[in-house]
Amino acid sequence: MEYVQPIKDVVKINEIKEKLKVKSERDLLLFVLGINTGIRISDLLTLKVGDVWKEGSPKEFLCLWDDKSSDKKFHYLNTKVKTALNNYLHNQDLKDDDYLFKSKKVNQPITRQQAYRIINNAAKGVGVLGNMGTHTLRKTFGYHAYRKGIAISILKSVYNHTILNETLRYIGIDQNEEQHIKIDVNL
Repeated sequence: MEYVQPIKDVVKINEIKEKLKVKSERDLLLFVLGINTGIRISDLLTLKVGDVWKEGSPKEFLCLWDDKSSDKKFHYLNTKVKTALNNYLHNQDLKDDDYLFKSKKVNQPITRQQAYRIINNAAKGVGVLGNMGTHTLRKTFGYHAYRKGIAISILKSVYNHTILNETLRYIGIDQNEEQHIKIDVNL
């Protein structure tokens, strides 16, 4: 298995979103939900509509059981995720117990391989260099959260890592390069 990278360039992230929007609202939602929550691809693919949607609008938090720690984890659904959910679900005839990322061919979620193809093709299509894969979404979330001032100890907890260096390496932070972290207390 090859080591995949986060997408560090916000311009490229936005180009990927535009590319996916033209192709498929479902695929756009997969990308947006992944990079904004840091949820594992295996958990994303098993989500049902009712996990994120209640009475015609997106929930504020998505609650998932973490298999590794046997704890409940709550994932905030920010404005970008809510917009993508609204755009996708208002144009679909899906019920609460339908898979959110339903295959077009069968009544199952898309496969991990299909998710890989979606992410990899979109990234390569806008000129993102490096190895891309399903973990790219999760790593992109962590990289940008860290760069915006989220404590590495919080990200360590999100990823269930045991040491901080493991988390820094996972999200693509080189400890030798100079770090400019935004702490924007926009009061």
